[in-house]
Amino acid sequence: MSHLRTFGSFWYDFIIGDDWRVALGVTAAIAVVFIAAHHGLNWWWVLPASVPALLALSLDRATRRRR
Repeated sequence: MSHLRTFGSFWYDFIIGDDWRVALGVTAAIAVVFIAAHHGLNWWWVLPASVPALLALSLDRATRRRR
């Protein structure tokens, strides 16, 4: 059981990391692109556009706490 817990802890830290909101935003962006592609839409640009937006939101939250 210790190996399984260590394995799960690694993947949690790797995927979620410090900010669960960024992980949720990336998951939502992937889901939007997946659903759009399933319906025949070419929305590949959503993923590259979501990265700077999520980074800006994360940095804003991090710096707002210190002000």
